[in-house]
This record gives sequence, structure tokens and C-alpha cells, in this order.
Amino acid sequence: MPTRPQIQEDNVLKSPFWPEKVRVISVKPIGKSQTKIEGVGLETHRFYNPILFEKDFKTIEILEERHFLFSANGESLFLYLEANRIRNAFQFDPLYAVNVSQIDPLPHQIEAVYDYIIQNPRIRFLLADDPGAGKTIMAGLLIKELKYRGLVERILIVAPGHLKDQWLREMKDKFQENFIFIDRNVMNAAWGQNVFNDRNMVIISMDFAKQEDVMFTLKDTTWNLCIVDEAHKMSAYKYGEKINKTQRYSLGELLSPITNYLLFLTATPHRGDPENFRLLLDLLEPGFFADTAMLSESIQKRDNPLFLRRLKEDLKDFEGAPIFPPRIVKTVKYFLSDDERKLYNTVTEYVEKHFNKALAKDNRNVAFALTILQRRLASSVRAIRKSLERRYSRLNELYEKGQLIQQKMEYDEDYIEDLEEKERWEKEEELLEKLSSAETLEELKDEIEKVGELVSLAKEVEKKEIETKLNRLKEVMDDERIRQTGAKLLIFTESRDTLDYLVEKLKAWGYSITSIHGGMDLDARIKSEDNFNNTQVQIMVSTEAGGEGINLQRRCWIMVNYDIPWNPNRLEQRMGRIHRYGQQHEVHIYNLITTDTIEGKIYNALFEKLSRIKEHLGSDRVFDVIGEAIIGKSLKDLIMDAIANPKTMDDLLKNFERILDEEAIMKVRETSLEALATKHIDLTRILGEQRKAKENKLVPEYVEEFFKRAAEALNIKKEERENGLWRIASVPFEIRNQPYEFKVKFGEVQREYLKVSFDKEKAFRTQAEFVAMGHPILEAVVNTILTRYIQSATDGAIFSDPERKRDGVIWFLEAEIKDGKNEIAGKRLFAIYQDRNNALSFVNPAILWDLKPEPEHSEYSEISLDKDTIMSFVISEGLENYKKELLQRRHRNAEIKKKYGIRSLESQILDSDGKISDYETRRIKDENIPEATIQNEVRKKEDLENKKQRLQREIEAEVHLYPTEPRILGAVRILPGKVRADMVSDEEIEQIGMKIALEYEREYKRTPEDVSSQNLGYDI
Repeated sequence: MPTRPQIQEDNVLKSPFWPEKVRVISVKPIGKSQTKIEGVGLETHRFYNPILFEKDFKTIEILEERHFLFSANGESLFLYLEANRIRNAFQFDPLYAVNVSQIDPLPHQIEAVYDYIIQNPRIRFLLADDPGAGKTIMAGLLIKELKYRGLVERILIVAPGHLKDQWLREMKDKFQENFIFIDRNVMNAAWGQNVFNDRNMVIISMDFAKQEDVMFTLKDTTWNLCIVDEAHKMSAYKYGEKINKTQRYSLGELLSPITNYLLFLTATPHRGDPENFRLLLDLLEPGFFADTAMLSESIQKRDNPLFLRRLKEDLKDFEGAPIFPPRIVKTVKYFLSDDERKLYNTVTEYVEKHFNKALAKDNRNVAFALTILQRRLASSVRAIRKSLERRYSRLNELYEKGQLIQQKMEYDEDYIEDLEEKERWEKEEELLEKLSSAETLEELKDEIEKVGELVSLAKEVEKKEIETKLNRLKEVMDDERIRQTGAKLLIFTESRDTLDYLVEKLKAWGYSITSIHGGMDLDARIKSEDNFNNTQVQIMVSTEAGGEGINLQRRCWIMVNYDIPWNPNRLEQRMGRIHRYGQQHEVHIYNLITTDTIEGKIYNALFEKLSRIKEHLGSDRVFDVIGEAIIGKSLKDLIMDAIANPKTMDDLLKNFERILDEEAIMKVRETSLEALATKHIDLTRILGEQRKAKENKLVPEYVEEFFKRAAEALNIKKEERENGLWRIASVPFEIRNQPYEFKVKFGEVQREYLKVSFDKEKAFRTQAEFVAMGHPILEAVVNTILTRYIQSATDGAIFSDPERKRDGVIWFLEAEIKDGKNEIAGKRLFAIYQDRNNALSFVNPAILWDLKPEPEHSEYSEISLDKDTIMSFVISEGLENYKKELLQRRHRNAEIKKKYGIRSLESQILDSDGKISDYETRRIKDENIPEATIQNEVRKKEDLENKKQRLQREIEAEVHLYPTEPRILGAVRILPGKVRADMVSDEEIEQIGMKIALEYEREYKRTPEDVSSQNLGYDI
């Protein structure tokens, strides 16, 4: 039992008073019988300061004295030090998350995560790449990287409801990250508990999250990282001095302060409204841009730290080739038959009449219901017939019950637009079937009679089977020689009824068909996608449910839009199913558009304008900004305005022509944020980072070799299978028995693994489980090694150098740089070689792979071991340079924050001060200025001043970095190996070779550096 005087600074203690081994910082007597021991946990770095009585000392065991006897088992020490290196893999593998995830990343994805997002001390970032760039992949890389660095544990993903399955699937399949989805059912089952506090990795629908009770629950939570997909939906608009905030924007305001890191994802951040864009950025860093002028300045000078945007034509692969093949979009025009035109005109007259009546009464829900009917009319005769039948039947039921339903529904158009397709259909049908502009039962009866006439007319037209659009589809298929070549075809429609109609017709034509629609569950959609990609199925017919989250580019390059969605974003999303990375063919898109309907005329005029814009831009990045960019309003509003007032149609078309092409081009460039797009990606640097990972020996081959050696030591039964795969037959209980925190972070360790691979390509090819850093079995092995062999690190061991170049000691240390907020700014492992003359130099921490463990108690000559000298060397020669490296970027970020953030807040404070002075002056002149108005402005000014002070403190803290005391992990005594004489390298010949190589490189104007002493596996 140790006594109080025996416990000294730097001792490592083991006791029931701590949940882990603790290194002593100080021992302070308190009175005669109590002692305060201050220490830091070896695993968690948590601070402990218990006050103990004399009797408590019998539970304390002093584990180590800082004397290296070099008596430990060399293999045990190798495993311990290599486990430390794996636990800090991100230091040695600059692309750590890339190499432990089952993805094939592209240069722009690597650049976004490693050169932009993760470089921010406090991540507040908008990633705004074009559609198809793989923003979900980039988010997954960020999650993986931050989790392994120990920077995040609680992660919240907020996404549109229809994308939740895609997020769950991609995080699990590609990154082995298991999220859960929380909805109303999960919340209700929690019996009043805060369901978000019990889960660390959560996905939630944006429109569920914006509901009042859900926001109230979220307000009492905190997160390390929050990711918002389709973040542009969190919109706010400024009208004069008033800001109109949507519920989604209010959700963003709630999320911003409850998360440390915040990442927004969107492909359409701007929409032609700079103020709307500024307000979106305001959610990331409140007050960072006082006005749009300051925002424009940052875009022009390309020094905005809050966002990154790359356009699809600038995205290249590692060979420098464009990742998106050409895309040819053709408008296929057709005229309605006489019968179809009669049906169209009659239904449109009905819609016009009741739409205008609803608007006059400010009944926007009835008006919205009628827009749904008009869209069905544009889709197909089958779709309008079935919609009219359902409306006729439901209105009859209401009439018989004596009911009129005109009341406001509990959801708005934006809410419905963002629902999953099945729910959206249900809500749309509810609106379409129940709501009427009729104010009396007599009016309702008249409307029912009219709808009945429309049903009869639709049936007559359908019975004649003269649908012109279907014939144009057949012509497109013939032109593309679909039947002769077996080429696959993707057809999109908005309507489930139209989908059923097309499936019937295409099957009758003899084609093999599959389909995707919102009524299918995730498994059924995956099966349909797989059938299309991997079997002889030739045609897929899909509603908008297939417009997101499925990838069909491997086998399909021809697509037909059977109807055109009134939401242009959906058009771009549809095309993105086949026009994306991995497509090997020129993509052909056909839009079927009639020339003699209101919608058709508008689309034709728009597409002609867009065609001219495309010629100027050299790009077709225009479909998702059709309305806002060119005509300043949404397509839906444009079409319904024309339907409500047909007389304006000619004026509308003339307005299109009045908009100069140059003006439209400028608007498209503004809306697509071309000015802030980053065009150059440094491929050379990224390839260099990949090479660095190989040099540091953390590529799969070395991880696999470490696991094999660790398995031998830990009695894990394994057997090699064919194709280089492994079966882990039995995992001992000690390794499976991990704490709760481990299971939350990495998952459960299984008793056995039937088929695993340490190579991700091989794992993907053979359907094996991919084992890499972050996988439960590897992390459990690392944990067990670090616990079991800590004494080996304390004792040290002997290794020999087969090349006979070294005779000395190699020290292994871990050190951190912290900032003024006491947060870790950087962490490094160092290996320092001390030769027999006590000269010190840095070597690669992977050096043990090139050395050979010698038997315990081998003879060796003594070398002076001075821990303080080693510490001083690491701090002055290693950490000081590392600190400068970190400070360089931090100073740049700080200057940008001062330039825009501080300046913006000062500008707003000045404006507020001016308003207060103005109010006071007007009061002196006896003008009636309410006290509440003045006090509101005073509070606003105080809030701005507080924000400025907080930002100033944050900037100061981020640029004041300091090194913490390095921690010695272990040391090895290295001896010259016993090598046969014919294998000894000739140093003189080696130096001659080095000299020739260096001169050759200099001759070609390169700057070679001799790094032979660092043991990197290469000399220059």
C-alpha cells in the first residue's frame, strides 16, 4: 500500500476511485489526514481531483515509474504503439474517412471535406454544389472524419421527408453509420420523455421538425453536428424593413444555437434573390453579413469562409476528364386531336371559373385543389378521368350528407410539396375530392352536374384510344431504336394513374416493364431499381418517387418526361437519375409538350429562351431556375395566372420575348451562383495525400497485418478463406465486453464474422464485411491492446534494425495544441530517434514495421535517458512548427471574420444607434413615438453589441494556440541487426546514388529534399 509521500507527480495510478488509469498532476495535503490528488485519465484525458483519507490509500496501486528497463515483450509493445497509431489514424492518413468508407470518391468531394469544411475551427458551412455532385457522400465523409477524431458524438440530420430512406441507406451502406428516424409515432411512444436525448444519431423530417411541439422538444437538446439537407427550404424574405420567415426558417433559427457544428446542403442556394441567400447564411453565422452589398463583396473577392459551390461542368475525375457526359435535351412538340382539345378546353373552363371564384373569396385551398386538377389534365386522359371520377363521387357524398367543406385545411402548399409522394398524393386527393367553391348546396349540386359531364367527356375520349402524346412517345422510342438495340428507357410522370396507363400500354407493345411510385415501400423500390439495372427489364416508368435517391446511370441513358412537373426542381432531379457520375454515354432527354394548351405554350416559350441561353453559357444548368431566373415568379403561379385570365396569354408570351437574352443569361448566372463557383481543383495535392497514406503504412495491407498479429496475441480464432477473405470464427468475451459508450460509437462486437475483408474494393466485389478503422471488431481489438499492454509501454522493449543503421532509442510521444477556448486545435504523434551521441531527430512513427522485435532481456549497452530533453525537443522542434502550420490558416480565417463579421455588426450597431437618436429627436418635437418601439431598438442594439463582443472573443481565442505537455507513450531500444555480410548495404555507393538523383531533379528545376534520415520508405 503506498503512502501519501510515495505518490508523486507523473505517477500512473490504478484505483476504484477512478474509472480508468490516471496520471498524477499534483498531490496536495489538506489538513492532517486528507490529500487531494489531481490527475488526468490516460484514455479520456478527463480531469479528476478526489480528496482521499489515509485509509483510502490501500486501494491505490502505483503502476509505473518512468524508468525504461527495455524488458518487455517486443511484439506486445509493437501492438500497443501501433494501436495508438490506428486510434490516431487521421494524423497519418490525410484521407482517413475516404479509406475506411465503401465509396469511390471524386476529387471535388475530397477537396470540399478536407480543404474547406474541416479546416474551420467551428464548422458553420454551406455546401452548394450542383445536383449530382454527391453532397450526401461529402456529408458522410465529414461525419466519419469528425467521429474518429472524437469531435462529434451526437449528430442530427434534418432532411425532406422523401429523402429520409436515402439518408438511412447511404449512411449505413457506404459509411457503416447507423442512424434512426424519429417521427410522430416514435415521439408518441416516448410517453412524454425527450426522445432526442436518448439517441445520438438521428434523422428527422424537416416538416415534422418545424411543428411547434417538436421544436419545443428539440429546444432542450444539444448536438455536436447538425446537417440540413435541401437547406434552401429554410427560407426567409425581406420586404422593406419587414422579414417574413417561414416555419422552416424558424426551425433553422432554433437549430443554430443548439449545435456546435452546422452544415447546410443545397444545390439551389440563391434563386435570384440575394437577400434570401444572405438570410440563409445568417442561420449559420448570425449577423455575419449586414447587407447584400457586403455579401456581394465577399463573392467577388472569393474570400467567404461560409460556403463552397462547384458547377457540374467544372467537376473532373482523377484523370482530369469531366465526370458528367454531354446531355442533349429535346422538346418533342405535338398537337392535340380535336377530341382531346375539346376535353382540355372544357376542363380548363371549369378550373378557370372555380379558381377565380375561390381567389375572390380568398379560399386558397380550393384554388390549390383546382391546380392539382389542371396538372392531372396535362398528364394524361386517364389521369384526368380518374381524378374527375373521384371528385364526382366525393362531392356527391357530401351533397347527400348536406355538407359543404370550404374551411382552411391544416397544411399549406409548401408543406404538401415537400411530403413523401404517398402522403402528398393522399393530401392532394383530400383537397381535390372534398373542397369546393360552392357556397350553397344548390351551387354544389350544379358543380356536381358539371363534373359529371366532364367525366362522361373524358370517358368518351379515352375510349377512342387516340392519345396523341402516347403516339409521340412511340415515335421517340422508334427514333432511339429502343426495340432493336435493347437500350433501356426511363419514363417519368407526375401521376400514378398515368403510370398505370403507360405500364398497360408498354406491356401491350411487348416490352418488359418495371415501375417505381410512392405507394411502394423502400424494399420494393430497391428491388425495382435492381431489376432495371441488372436484368433484362427494358423500361422503367416512374413517378417523382424515383426522381430522388435512385441511380440508374450504369445501364440507362435515354429518358422521356411524359409530363412536365410544375416544380422545375423536379425536372432537374429526374434528369439526375441518369445524368450523374458513372454515366458512360451521351444522355438524351425528351420533353413531350403540346403546342396548343396554355401550359404547352408557356413551356415552349420558356424552353426556346433556355435553348438560346444554353448556347451562350455552354451549359444546360437552367432547368431548376426556370421561373425565378427568367420571369421572376414560379411556373405554377405563371400557368395558373394564364388559366385564370386567358386574355393575358398573348401579353405573357410577348413578355418572354421582351426579356433580352443577355438579361436572362445574367439572371441565370446570378441564380446559379456562378460568380462564387470554385473552378480549379488541386488534383496534384489530393494525389499526394493518397501517397502519404501509403508511406505512413495505414493502407489496408498494414491494417490487416496488424489485425492478424493482434489476433494471435488475443486468442481470436481466424481462418483465411479463398480470394484473400477471412472468417473470424471466435471472438473472446474480453474483446466483446465493451462499455456502453463504445457500443454507441462503433456498435456491437459479434461473436463471429463469416466473411470479412480489409480491402474495400474486394469487400464490395465479394459482398464481404469491410473491416477498417471504425469497425467494431477492429476498434475492440485496439481497445483491448491499449488496456492489456500498457505495462509493456512503461517498460520498453528491444528491437533490431536489419539495415544496421541505427543504435539508440526511439521515443514515441503524443502531444496536443489547444486554443483559447481550451479546445483541441490539433493532435500529433511523434517518434524521436536518439542516437548513442544523444543527437535527436524525428522519424516516421511507422518505423516499427521496419524493425524486428528481439527476445526479452537481450543484452544492450546503456544510453542516457533524459525525459525532459526529449520533451523540450518535441515542443520546440515539433509542436512549435505544428502550431505555426495551424495558425497560418486560423489567422486567415480570423481576418475574414473581422473583415465581414465584425464590420457587419458594427454597421448594424451604427444603424440601430441612428434609429434610436432619430426616435429621441422626433419625441422632442412632440411626435408620438411609442416607448415600446424605442425599447425594442435599444434591445436590438444591445444584442448586436453582445454578438460583436462574442465574435471578438471567439476570434481571439481561435488564434491563441499553445502546446500541452507531451505524453510519452513508450520507448524502444534499437540495436544494429545481425545481418549476413553480403546483405549489408554499402553506404558509400548509396551516397553516390543519392547525389546523382538529387542533381538530376535539380537539373529539371525541381526542389528535391534529402529525407533519408526520417525512415519514410524513400530517401528523396
